[in-house]
Amino acid sequence: MKKIIYMMFVFMIGAFCLTACGGSGTETSNQSKENQKESSIDVDAMDTYMTLKAYGKNRDEALDAAKMEIERLDDLWSVGNSDSEVSALNKEKQITASDETIELIECAQKISDATNGAFDITIYPLMDLWGFTTQKYQVPEDAAIAKILKNNIGMDKVVVEDDSNTVTLLDDAQIDLGGIAKGFASQSVAQIFEEYQVSHGIISLGGNVQAIGTKPDGSRWKVGIESPDDNFDMVGTYEAKDEAVITSGGYERYFEKDGKTYHHILDPKTGKPADSDLISVTIVSKSGMKADCLSTTLFVLGKEDAIRYWKGQKDDFDFILVDEDDRIYVSEGIEEHFSSDYDFEIVRK
Repeated sequence: MKKIIYMMFVFMIGAFCLTACGGSGTETSNQSKENQKESSIDVDAMDTYMTLKAYGKNRDEALDAAKMEIERLDDLWSVGNSDSEVSALNKEKQITASDETIELIECAQKISDATNGAFDITIYPLMDLWGFTTQKYQVPEDAAIAKILKNNIGMDKVVVEDDSNTVTLLDDAQIDLGGIAKGFASQSVAQIFEEYQVSHGIISLGGNVQAIGTKPDGSRWKVGIESPDDNFDMVGTYEAKDEAVITSGGYERYFEKDGKTYHHILDPKTGKPADSDLISVTIVSKSGMKADCLSTTLFVLGKEDAIRYWKGQKDDFDFILVDEDDRIYVSEGIEEHFSSDYDFEIVRK
């Protein structure tokens, strides 16, 4: 579950006087007015409350289609739905999966391979052991964690056969796609908006924000990154255009036991909450799926390894990191569009 990101929408109020080749001023004015019209829809899916906004003449049809798509994907991947593909796979250990499920698993495998296992969709049994899936929280014995690490955990236990779309789970492995599913859903909605010729919109899937184009007035969408603790009013503001902005942090879901706090982002190597020097990771990427996956991955890696991983990539994503000393780090690719009331350091390749 991702940290809720507050979205601030600023619109110019007033008349637009535009001209265009091949059309009268009245026609252009009518088009401009149509593009200013907003429709929104709320969706309760993927254990998240979602809000979608669209502008333009096809906005209502686009939103209806987007809602149907989100619900379809939720039906595919929900571990709480006994009829989902994920539930079937966890039970039967081998299924013929949809193209979407294959795409998610293969993306997770690539990120896992590139980060030495920092992201792992087989983490589900450990999440259940700690009680994060049931809210029956407990601090497990080391022996119980070690047993699950041996028998259940590891991306090598997930085998995909592309030619037949067959997915096989080895040993006692079980998967949960929750760490990547909402990002895929947001980029799927973006594609639907494009099909319906909706060029202005904003998608908030429980903190996963996907910007569609710009605001109707041509300015970028302002996405406020909420503070992970009480030391900031807000980390800063990012101005987004045609990209996903997704934040993860250990403060999102946690419990306390004997005076110690245990957060929900588990390290697949230790089976325990990641001992990270980061408290917040925001990823900006054209790919919602990648942004969703990497926000958790970089948190597990910690600051130095997260920055090192970013430096080895080809302009695939950018980041806003907040460490345990409340220092803010911003990658150079988004320097122009990030602002904050606090000091921050630009990280360059």
